[in-house]
Amino acid sequence: MYRMPAEYEPHRATLMIWPVRPGSWGKDPQAAQDAFVRVFEAITQSEDLYLLADPDHLEQARAAVAHLDRVHLICMDSNDAWARDVGPTFVKNDRGELKGISWSFNAWGGTVDGLYADWQKDDAIASAFCQELGLPWDDAAPFVLEGGSIHTDGEGTALVTESCLLSAGRNPSMSREEIEAELCRRLGVEKVLWLPRGIYNDETNEHVDNVCAFVAPGEVVLAWTDNESDPQYPLSAADLAYLQSATDAKGRSLKIHKLPIPDQPILCSEEDCASYSFEPGEDIREPGERLAASYVNFYFTNGAVLVPQFGGENAASDARACKILQQLCPNRQVIGLPAREILQGGGNIHCITQQIPL
Repeated sequence: MYRMPAEYEPHRATLMIWPVRPGSWGKDPQAAQDAFVRVFEAITQSEDLYLLADPDHLEQARAAVAHLDRVHLICMDSNDAWARDVGPTFVKNDRGELKGISWSFNAWGGTVDGLYADWQKDDAIASAFCQELGLPWDDAAPFVLEGGSIHTDGEGTALVTESCLLSAGRNPSMSREEIEAELCRRLGVEKVLWLPRGIYNDETNEHVDNVCAFVAPGEVVLAWTDNESDPQYPLSAADLAYLQSATDAKGRSLKIHKLPIPDQPILCSEEDCASYSFEPGEDIREPGERLAASYVNFYFTNGAVLVPQFGGENAASDARACKILQQLCPNRQVIGLPAREILQGGGNIHCITQQIPL
């Protein structure tokens, strides 16, 4: 039987994609690319990195990682750089054999509320990457899922959000029970925990990886705010109430750690908006739009926890998040990385990474 290991289990490598899409990273993506390179540097301290780049930007990516060992550059087309959502989800069996799952990808909602109109290159990445590595894969189509919409503890429990998995743009012909059965079958889990909501204004229909994550079996962090007037408060409060009443596949009550969101909301400025170039059918940003900033969008590597940092007026909450995660992960180095530019693209560190289990 195959199972999806927890992210904090040992990795063979991490998959990422070189960012160039003008509607996500701006007409000049240099700032975003610099932020990605910082993530590359942190990952390769303890594991290999597979980096995909399209033919037109392959040499640009090669130059950006020339100073790094452990980077395997692969020429592959994509529509954007969200490796978590378009890359394969890896599962392994008791013999340690690895295979990928190629979910159907439709840009977070297809014709209902997808974020761009052409996602064919992204949808082909999971199978193409498995083929590149010589690994088998299962084609889960037409079941629509993104890697950011699931978390597992490696011991039979998965986390998802109702707002995402039950959204009209994913699998509208399937019932909640049918979706859960498919997840159990594909991921080797026995129980799915359905959090009601995610992060306010998260354009993925509120992926779970931005609001709640396992840090150990039976133990989660939950994005939180004590400010009852913040639009995030009722969403996190609903999740907390659900988690407090839930048990995992082993029958354990969950230990819940609150991980406060940035103290100050992060908004898209007029300057930010002017920097983008959107294609027809692509979701646009507007000045004053609140971005879905959360410290839960961290990523485990073999040796570290990579934590988004937003800087400026959120310097204190940046430090607080790192301190909390260091207490929860004492055997890993906590590395805070500048992530404002990644957030502007629509996600964060967890969204641009996909682990390949050992």
